[in-house]
Amino acid sequence: MMKNIRSIPRIWMWSGGILLLVLIVAMSLGAYYVRNWKPKIKAKLEGVVQQKSKGLYTLTYDDMELQILTGTVRLTNAELVSDSTVYREQIESKTASDSRFHIKLESLEVKGVNLWSALIRKKLFIKHVTLRGADLLVLNEPQAYNDTVKRDRATSLYDRIKDTFKSIQVDKVSLDRFNVVYSKTESGNTNEIKVDSTQFRFYDILIDENAAEDSTRLYYFKALQIDIPKFEYEIPTSPYRIGFERLMIDSREDQLLLTKIDLSPKINKVDYFRNDKENKALIFLNFDTIRMEKIRFRDIFDRQRISSIYVHMAGGTASFHKDKRFQKDNVNKIGEAPHQKIMAVNLPLYFDTVFVENIDVSYHELSGRYHREGVITFQQAHGDITNVTNDTSQLEKDNFMRADLQANLMGLGRLHALFGFDMLSKNGSHSYAGTLGSMEVSAFNRIITPLLNLQFASGNVHRIRFDMQGNDYRNWGKLYFDYDQLKVNLLYPPDAESNKRGKRGILTFLINQLLINDSNPDANEVYHIGEIDYERVPEYSHFKTIWKSLQEGLQQTVGLSESSKRKLNERE
Repeated sequence: MMKNIRSIPRIWMWSGGILLLVLIVAMSLGAYYVRNWKPKIKAKLEGVVQQKSKGLYTLTYDDMELQILTGTVRLTNAELVSDSTVYREQIESKTASDSRFHIKLESLEVKGVNLWSALIRKKLFIKHVTLRGADLLVLNEPQAYNDTVKRDRATSLYDRIKDTFKSIQVDKVSLDRFNVVYSKTESGNTNEIKVDSTQFRFYDILIDENAAEDSTRLYYFKALQIDIPKFEYEIPTSPYRIGFERLMIDSREDQLLLTKIDLSPKINKVDYFRNDKENKALIFLNFDTIRMEKIRFRDIFDRQRISSIYVHMAGGTASFHKDKRFQKDNVNKIGEAPHQKIMAVNLPLYFDTVFVENIDVSYHELSGRYHREGVITFQQAHGDITNVTNDTSQLEKDNFMRADLQANLMGLGRLHALFGFDMLSKNGSHSYAGTLGSMEVSAFNRIITPLLNLQFASGNVHRIRFDMQGNDYRNWGKLYFDYDQLKVNLLYPPDAESNKRGKRGILTFLINQLLINDSNPDANEVYHIGEIDYERVPEYSHFKTIWKSLQEGLQQTVGLSESSKRKLNERE
C-alpha cells in the first residue's frame, strides 16, 4: 500500500510531463498556422514525445483544432501508448520507473492560452485544460533499484520545461469521466484496482523554480477535488472484498467523505471457518459514512503519511463471527492487540481524534459442543479514540492511544469503558476500566445459554465497576459487582432425551443454595470484591483475554470456588 501511495506523485509527474510537452510544442508552432500545419504539428508532437520519453511512449490522435485568437487547442481521440519492449530494455539498464501508463482520451481541450506571454515573456498561462472520456491504465512493476535511487521529484517538472518557459501556470485542470485501472505486478502476481467515471479537478497549478518549495501547494497545485462513484475491490490473498458508494475529496475544505462503506467476505461462512488456520473471527463491517476533517494533505506528498485532525465514523454495524466446530484456540495471539496491530501497519498514520457515532457492534460464536450460536451486542456505540498513530516521532511526544466509549450492552445496560494503550510498549502494556449500569441478568442468556448451557433464571445488575491493567502475559486489577436475586438454571444438553430437557432440578437447587451468592453484599452483609490476577492463555485473543480476566472477577464476587470455576470452564 505504501508503495502505491509513493507511486502517485511519479504517475502524475510522467502524465504531467507528457501533457506539458504536447502543450509546449503546440503553442510554439501555433504561430505558424499555414495551410499544411496539421501534419507538420502532428509529426513534431509525435517526434518530441518519442524523443523525450526515450522511445517509451507513442502519441497518436485523430484531429487537432487550433484557434490562435482565442488561444484554444483541441485534440480528439488522442492516445498515448507505452512500448513494452522499450520498457524491458529500460529495466535491463536499470533506468525504468516503477510505473508506466496507457491513456486514451475522447478529447483534450486547452482554453485561454496567452500566446503573447508565452512567446515574448516565456511564461505560459492557460485558463483551463479539460480531458474528457479517458481510459487510463497504470502499469506498476516495482523495481528494487528504485528503492535506493535518489529521485529529486521536487524539481523534475520544472527541469523539464525551464529551457522553454520560465513558468507555466494553469488556472484549472478538469478530468471528466476517467476510467482508471491500476495494475500492479510483483513476484509474478498481478492485481488490479478499477474505478470508473471518476472526476478530478486541479486548481491554480504553477510550475516555476520556486513552486515545488511552496508550502501552500500540493505537488505544484493549490487545491484538488476528487469524486469517485461506486467502487468494489476483492482484496488479493484475503477472504474479503471492500467497497463504497462514493468517495469525495476536497483539499480546499481539507475534507474526505466516504459513504456506504462495506467490508464483507467473498466466500461463505462455512468455507471460511473450515479453511481458517489462524483462528480469526470473520468480519462484517458496514458504515454509513466515514468523514475526515482537517486533512494534512502535505503529509501525503511529503511524508507518505495519512493524517487528519478528525475522523468521524457514523452509523452502521460491525459484527464478528467464530465457529468453534472448526476453529480452536490453538494459535498464538501474543502481539495482536489493537495497538500492536496499528503499529504493524506498513503505512504511517496519524489521526488526532476518531469519533465513533451510533455503531452497533456484535460478537457471534457458534458452540462446538452444543452447536448453537451465542450473541453479545453493544448497541449505539459512541465515543472517541485519541492519538491514533503508528508514527514514532509523534508517539515520542505522547505514547498513549486512549479510547472513551459507551454503548448499550445487550440493548439494556449502559456500558462506559476507558482504554489506554501504550503504543511503544514492548510487551503490549494497556489498561481498561469501566462501569455497567443497571439491567436484568437474564439479558445475558443470549450468549450464556448457547455456549455454556446455563440460564439466568433471575437477577438484577445494579452496577459493575472494574479497573484493570494488562500486558501480553497477565491482567490484574479489581472488579466490583452489585447485584441481587441471582438464580441460575443448569440445563440438560440440547440433544438429551425428551424427558430430560430443561433444567436439572437437583443440580440447579444445589448450585443456587450452596455454590453461589444470590446477592452482593451476601446474606451475611459481606461485600465480595474480585481481586484479579489472571495469567493470559497465549492462544486467547486480546478481547477474549479481557473477558476472561473480568470473568475471573465476576466469579469471585458471586462466590464460586476454584473447583466450581474449573467445572464452569469445562462447559465451554
